[in-house]
Amino acid sequence: MADALISVPVGVTFWGISGVAASYASSRLKKELDEEKIIPLMGVAGAFVFALQMVNFAIPGTGSSGHFAGGFLLALLLGRHAAFLVMSSVLLVQALFFADGGLLALGCNIFNLAFIPSYIVYPLFRNIIDKNESKTAIWSGAFLSLCLGAVMVSMQTGISGIAELPFSKMLLLMLGVHLLIAVIEGVITVGSYIFIKRYSLQTELNNEKRKLKPYFSILSVSLIIAAVFSLFASSKPDGLEWSVYNIMGGAEEPHSLTGYFHNLLAYVQEKIAFLPDYSFAGGSGQWGTSVAGIVGAIIVIILASSLGYIIRKANKN
Repeated sequence: MADALISVPVGVTFWGISGVAASYASSRLKKELDEEKIIPLMGVAGAFVFALQMVNFAIPGTGSSGHFAGGFLLALLLGRHAAFLVMSSVLLVQALFFADGGLLALGCNIFNLAFIPSYIVYPLFRNIIDKNESKTAIWSGAFLSLCLGAVMVSMQTGISGIAELPFSKMLLLMLGVHLLIAVIEGVITVGSYIFIKRYSLQTELNNEKRKLKPYFSILSVSLIIAAVFSLFASSKPDGLEWSVYNIMGGAEEPHSLTGYFHNLLAYVQEKIAFLPDYSFAGGSGQWGTSVAGIVGAIIVIILASSLGYIIRKANKN
C-alpha cells in the first residue's frame, strides 16, 4: 500500500498494532530459537521471498499483474514468530531503500502481509501440514492469506475515508483480481516449500558436516531470481494499482486527506531510498533492476539474520 491510500489515524493505529505484534513475536521467539538452523534460515528465506516478490507475473484477461507475497511460506519454514519478523524485515527494506510501499502505510503492510499469514492463517493449517505436509493444505493456506490481505487493504482504505475509493467497489475489484493472483501464490508456495525443505533435508543427511551448504544454495537461487528473472517481470500494474486505476479512471493516486504529512513522509522516503522503484535514480536501465535485486536480497539476509542473533543473545543474557 502507498501512503495516499490511508489516513494518518489508520496508519498510526496499524503501526501500533504491528509494533505490539513485533514485540510479542520477539519475546516468544527467544524461547524457541535454534541458533544453528533457524537463524541462518531466517536470512536466506527472507532473501528468497524478497527475490520472488520482484518477479511480477501478468494476469491474463485483466490487464493487471501479481507478485508473490510469501508470508505463508515463511510461516511454514520458520514458524509463526520468526516468519512475522522476517516478513516485517522484507517490507521494511522495501519501503526504506526502494520506496516500495509508503512509510505511513508500513504498519498496514506488515499487518496484511506478515501478521495475517503468520498468526491468523498458519495456525488453521499447522496441524495438517505438520502431519503429512499436505500440498492441498499448503496451497489453501497461501491462497487464503493473500485473499484476506486483499480484504484488509480494502477495509483500511475504506476506514481512511478516501472518497474516491468507495469500500464496495474497492473490495469487489481487489478481491476479484486477487483471487486469480492467490491461485498462483498457492502454486509458488507449494513448489518453494518442497524445494527448500527437501533440499535442506537431503543435504543434511548426505553431508552432515557442511551444515551451511543448503543455506548458501538457497541464497544463490535467490540472487539469480533477483538479478535475472526480475528482468522479465511484467510491467502491468499490480492488483492494488489496477483496482485503484479502474475506480478512478486512470488517475495516478487518490486525493490525500492530510497532504502535508503525506508529503513530508514522501520527502523522507525519497531521501532514504537509494534505488527507488528498484532502479538507479533518474534511470530505468535493466542493470538497475539487477543491482537492486542483489542489494536488496543481501540487505534482507543481513537484517533478518542479525535480528535472530540479537534475540538469541538477549535470551542468553
